[in-house]
Amino acid sequence: MTVESSAARKPRRSAAGKAGTTGSTTGATGTKRTTRTAKKSTDPELVQLLTPEGERVANAEYDAYVAGITPDELRGLYRDMVLTRRFDAEATALQRQGELGLWASLLGQEAAQIGSGRATREDDYVFPTYREHGVAWCRGVDPTNLLGMFRGVNNGGWDPNSNNFHLYTIVIGSQTLHATGYAMGVTKDGADSAVIAYFGDGASSQGDVAEAFTFSAVYNAPVVFFCQNNQWAISEPTEKQSRVPLYQRAQGFGFPGVRVDGNDVLACLAVTKWALERARNGEGPTLVEAYTYRMGAHTTSDDPTRYRGDEERLAWEAKDPILRLRRYLEAANHADEGFFAELETESEALGRRVREAVRAMPDPDRFAIFENVYADGHALVDEERAQFAAYQASFADAEGV
Repeated sequence: MTVESSAARKPRRSAAGKAGTTGSTTGATGTKRTTRTAKKSTDPELVQLLTPEGERVANAEYDAYVAGITPDELRGLYRDMVLTRRFDAEATALQRQGELGLWASLLGQEAAQIGSGRATREDDYVFPTYREHGVAWCRGVDPTNLLGMFRGVNNGGWDPNSNNFHLYTIVIGSQTLHATGYAMGVTKDGADSAVIAYFGDGASSQGDVAEAFTFSAVYNAPVVFFCQNNQWAISEPTEKQSRVPLYQRAQGFGFPGVRVDGNDVLACLAVTKWALERARNGEGPTLVEAYTYRMGAHTTSDDPTRYRGDEERLAWEAKDPILRLRRYLEAANHADEGFFAELETESEALGRRVREAVRAMPDPDRFAIFENVYADGHALVDEERAQFAAYQASFADAEGV
């Protein structure tokens, strides 16, 4: 398959501009020379604690939120990301084999999800989209329970109140309103817990999200809006969605926004802790933009080679969140080869468990859909049930011929 080269297309530019852009000027002698402009003061600031090379960098504002992290906790973050990626890869393979109808991969977004997920407290409440497999892992949801909806055997395989993790939401952006309403209820109940709502860069253009921002600001709701900006809303790049960096949208609604390196698990952990702490202290909502990249397709029905080139992906592979933390662990002597080997064994075991669990999922009762429409029944539903029964019986009649 021929892959479109990003070099053959016009270079993408963000609304905020690029640091180090070049231009041409002509000197007194008529000689053309190239000049390099200084970074604009309006360029987006990015909170980063680990560089792509795995080097720890200081940040006066957010270091305190990860100052007490132990080597064991760092290894735990690494384990979370590795196992989440392994689960995701297995689910993608299962869809390709016909075991799932669809799958939305999180490949490349592990740090944003694990960092923010581990920042939550047990009594916080999470409202996900349909891609927050890493956050579900942090909340203690069995990964095999995430797959029932994608296999078509249930509408969500877990009790949201058991883990304070809402069912996956397919309607783009609507969960931000649910989260805002829940957060307003938390305030009325006098609790000190917080709410976090996940959505993507594409969802940030939805009216539901704007309404959620308005209500949360006016009512000072204890909610964190966590936007995973993975650069592409299916096939539309971010610059076709917003004239300003996404985190700056919060200013128009009257609450703070911050952009964090979404491939830096430490930075995501620190910034989300800060935002959740603000919410619990009665300081209102925060918008966190995790600047990351969707390494794979939007879903398994998508072909990203039709709208983006390999060069872009390769540039982001160099910022891989798992490799970044591994480099830091090795440089700091916080993990040895035995740890990585043991984790690889655990990863393969998880893959086998997921595969076996999916194939063992029982088919649902085909008539159950008619049982919970009305509390006392309805003539039209009875008619539809009878029509469906006749339709099902026609297959048996055909097999008997």
